[in-house]
Amino acid sequence: MESIMIYVPIIMAIIGLAFMAAKRSWVLKQDAGDGKMKEISDYIYEGALAFLKAEYRLLAVFVLIASCVLAGITFIPGVKTDILIVVAFIFGAFFSALAGNMGMKIATKTNVRTTQAARTSLPQALKVSFGGGTVMGLGVAGLAVLGLTSFFIFFYNYFMGGVWTDGEAMTVVLETLAGFSLGAESIALFARVGGGIYTKAADVGADLVGKVEAGIPEDDPRNPATIADNVGDNVGDVAGMGADLFGSYVATVLAAMVLGNYVIKDMGGKIVDAFGGIGPILLPMAIAGFGILFSIIGTMLVKIKSNDAKEKQVQGALNVGNWVSIVLTAISCYFLTQYLLPEVMKMHFFGEGLKDISSMRVFAATIVGLIVGGVISSVTEYYTGLGTKPVLAIVQKSATGAGTNVIAGLATGMISTFPTVLLFAGAIWASYALAGFYGVALAASAMMATTAMQLAIDAFGPISDNAGGIAEMSELPKEVRTRTDILDSVGNTTAATGKGFAIASAALTSLALFAAYVTFTGIDGINIFKAPVLAMLFIGGMIPVVFSALAMNSVGRAAMDMVYEVRRQFKEIPGIMEGTGKPEYGKCVEISTKAALREMMLPGILTIGFPIAIVLVGKLVYPDNNMLVAEMLGGYMAGVTVSGVLWAVFQNNAGGAWDNAKKSFEAGVMINGEMTFKGSDAHKAAVTGDTVGDPFKTKDECAKMCDELGCTDQEKEMCLSHYDANGKFIADAKTMACCAAPGAKAESIKEVRIETTNNDGKVKSIVTTKTDGKVNTQVFEGTEAEVAAKLDEVRK
Repeated sequence: MESIMIYVPIIMAIIGLAFMAAKRSWVLKQDAGDGKMKEISDYIYEGALAFLKAEYRLLAVFVLIASCVLAGITFIPGVKTDILIVVAFIFGAFFSALAGNMGMKIATKTNVRTTQAARTSLPQALKVSFGGGTVMGLGVAGLAVLGLTSFFIFFYNYFMGGVWTDGEAMTVVLETLAGFSLGAESIALFARVGGGIYTKAADVGADLVGKVEAGIPEDDPRNPATIADNVGDNVGDVAGMGADLFGSYVATVLAAMVLGNYVIKDMGGKIVDAFGGIGPILLPMAIAGFGILFSIIGTMLVKIKSNDAKEKQVQGALNVGNWVSIVLTAISCYFLTQYLLPEVMKMHFFGEGLKDISSMRVFAATIVGLIVGGVISSVTEYYTGLGTKPVLAIVQKSATGAGTNVIAGLATGMISTFPTVLLFAGAIWASYALAGFYGVALAASAMMATTAMQLAIDAFGPISDNAGGIAEMSELPKEVRTRTDILDSVGNTTAATGKGFAIASAALTSLALFAAYVTFTGIDGINIFKAPVLAMLFIGGMIPVVFSALAMNSVGRAAMDMVYEVRRQFKEIPGIMEGTGKPEYGKCVEISTKAALREMMLPGILTIGFPIAIVLVGKLVYPDNNMLVAEMLGGYMAGVTVSGVLWAVFQNNAGGAWDNAKKSFEAGVMINGEMTFKGSDAHKAAVTGDTVGDPFKTKDECAKMCDELGCTDQEKEMCLSHYDANGKFIADAKTMACCAAPGAKAESIKEVRIETTNNDGKVKSIVTTKTDGKVNTQVFEGTEAEVAAKLDEVRK
């Protein structure tokens, strides 16, 4: 049974990839239209491919340098990290880049086929565009589960012979596996930041000169930046998002596996089950695997029948597929938790000692995560969707100018943090109350289980946007553009809800990794009354803000270059405004490419470097107090997580609301009793608001990436901090376990944790004693003197 179950996630991943290959083949067989449509599509494809090649060349250098550093660390005397972590790191980076590249290629091939399908009917256009998104979603999820599970099986057999021995040996397995997650997150950071800078620089430049100054429509072929704008949709919102969610997916599952290992340790270091004693570790991988299967079912249900359908019907079709995949995943979580976990487990709760937790409570924690994943999309849709109250309020404010439009958009983004953060807070509280930190991590894993479906919906947006651009540039009949506009409008909302899902995943993933870090280092809490910890809390809160500023400045500088280039072409190329002169599209693509590659480095270095700097400075100032250094790092991550989530939600929802406020004018909108359309002063104000919102939609991901990458690095950095420069082991007894060599027979290590409360003279102490991995909990009650006497006996 054990030998079968450990391979189930791989089987599910292969099924997902096989379905992806079949869907890809179907999409590519669809009609790609006439010569002009193909020419424009080829421009977009070649521009996107050129950017990715240049970006991946740069990232290959980064991976090489990082691999050398990781390899060097493994040779430091006393460090137990295996050299195989380098192999895992390289493959994690490769799989992440492959996921983004694969998604970008299918997206740039699907766009023109969607345009051609729109000449036939709206249902066919939806089928083709969502088919391309499905390829993207299943490719990312399939590669993530395949890579992570395969490496786990290999390391499990390599370090433990495929048989459970003890928790410390499994710690080595998972620590080495963390290299895969670190590689994926490293690529995700640069791909998301670089792609985001590219797309929004092109978007801002195209809008400022094209729509505001020249007064020509969006995606007009006379605009030299329009190809760069469409390329940006693919490198940012497809390749970037693919790498982003690949990293989140892997990190979430890995964090749950790490905490599953600690559940086994809390139960005395060994459990009896049908899976070799590793059921709590297998569970997150199994949930991810079945999530792929049910995402496939969900994608099959996304369809409409009427050619006269509007945005509401298209959005409804996407929602049906999404919720069906969530409900089916919830049902599978019930059976998996009952099948893989003991009926009752012991888990450590801070301040409460060990508690008996039933498998049903673990299942309830997974339901919390699935609900968050579904509801967060609905909340984001409300604040950013076409025709919703917040978006219409921004439209109304546009009547009095760009200033009031911007004010309304900012307010919408800010107020949207209220329900979102309450949702996150409730999820964190509920999942921890149900099953401790393991419950929190499984809630995140369950939410990420439907990543394939979520990403399919998200990738549908830029594909539809590109399809509309091709229709406009090819000067196709009005009914074609009307159909692509319907898909594009829904795509704007799905792009915002997709980013909302990414933010939610980052929030819960960060917390899961943070929980793994706290458990790993053994700190009892983060005491903000300690000045160094409080200082790091504030520094952590500052990082997402600075990161966002760097990203916004990068977009601004690149957009200025784009504006100057577009103005130059309008001035110097004869007949460009009359449609007889051909713009130099390649110049604008080149500007965005160079700017994105140049500007993405500093934010990335800031994110990776700060946690390392904190450990080094902490070790320098407090060389004999490792636990204080651990608390400092924990304070930093707490600040990054809270600040990063708030900024990400605010920016994403404000940007999405501005975008759809502008879109509202295309079909006409009622303002003060009069119908107002494109070209009006109110529409120009909305365009300005959308231009402000473009860089907002870049930097929301930048802020959340601080959470993920910082948390991913923590275990490695703190493990290294247990040694001095000469390789001497200097950690206290509490933190020694994480660095013990697998199977080593070191001297007996005894840990004692005492938690005491005094209620009107009645004293209660919970004493948790751990000796060589065996845990024992005692509770003493009585007067202060009686309890003190009992505690003295324990201390002896």
